[in-house]
Amino acid sequence: MWRSGTEPGKSAASLYGSFLLTYAIYIILLLIFFGMVVLEPGLLTFRNLLFILSQASTRVILALGVAGIIVLGCTDLSLGRAVGFAGIMTASLLQSVSYERRIFAGMPELPIFIPILGAMLLCALFAVLQCYFVAKVKVAPFIASLAFQLVLYGIQSIYFDVVNKSSPIGGLDERFKHFAQGYVPLGNPGIPYLVIYATLTTLVIWFIWNKTRLGRNMFAIGGNSEAASVSGINIVLTMMMIYTTAGLLYGFGGSLEAARTGSAANSLGSGYELDAIASCVVGGVSMRGGVGSVGGVVIGVLIFQVISYGLVYLRVNTYVQYLIKGIIILLAVSIDTQKYIQRK
Repeated sequence: MWRSGTEPGKSAASLYGSFLLTYAIYIILLLIFFGMVVLEPGLLTFRNLLFILSQASTRVILALGVAGIIVLGCTDLSLGRAVGFAGIMTASLLQSVSYERRIFAGMPELPIFIPILGAMLLCALFAVLQCYFVAKVKVAPFIASLAFQLVLYGIQSIYFDVVNKSSPIGGLDERFKHFAQGYVPLGNPGIPYLVIYATLTTLVIWFIWNKTRLGRNMFAIGGNSEAASVSGINIVLTMMMIYTTAGLLYGFGGSLEAARTGSAANSLGSGYELDAIASCVVGGVSMRGGVGSVGGVVIGVLIFQVISYGLVYLRVNTYVQYLIKGIIILLAVSIDTQKYIQRK
């Protein structure tokens, strides 16, 4: 007989197991976090938390871009190289006119939004091309994104080698750096601009995912592309729009990363795709498509960023950090697989 607090046909033990399966990764990561705080109580200061939040902001923007592609049932390994491509492009065009080693010495001072918008559009163009090979030519998303990762890195490296002889691009325009490093003067030290950009991006993506036909179609395609096609959804157009959104966010995120760090080297963005995809999985976005939430992605990025910062703060060996991150990703994907099996 069904009792209050349980669903018909399910025992309390079954519901308890389902609860653990759903929240297992959060429980594990919270235990790791509390372990860090016990080892180093200074980790939990307001200034540290604000620094983590500021660092996580760009990652939130990037993760929200790739999350839409994962919900479609695809993946994108070119994210990190798109970040590097956008960062180098904007940095090379937004050096201070007084910098003696300026690359384009004769170029007049540009409004900062022009190079940023240009980088966003170029990244969107590459994302659309990648989507074409996935949606129309039927290339496996993993292979297509791997190929575009190499294409983007090749173009970026040639440009980097030609314009600045493979030296890091520095001397950035103060307006550009302030765009990412500035604060709204509320409290001490204030609210970082990066947090505001991430918040606005989160609201826009939440609206797209939850309140528009594009969002509904995206989940339908990720859940069952054949059923979505039969129901009249334009699969290619939907995928193109989701990939375009991702490309725009990669370009914006890459520009912010260059401005935040105050320079751009050819290694900019390396490995960002792994962190972004791992954050999505930790946040509940299924690698099998059709499942995910904007809130989950943001939480996933914050948890992953706190763990990453905590490991650095505790001066854990870099190689051990890779080991821990790898185990977290393996756990998250394993739990996602078990959820999928349970749903079937």
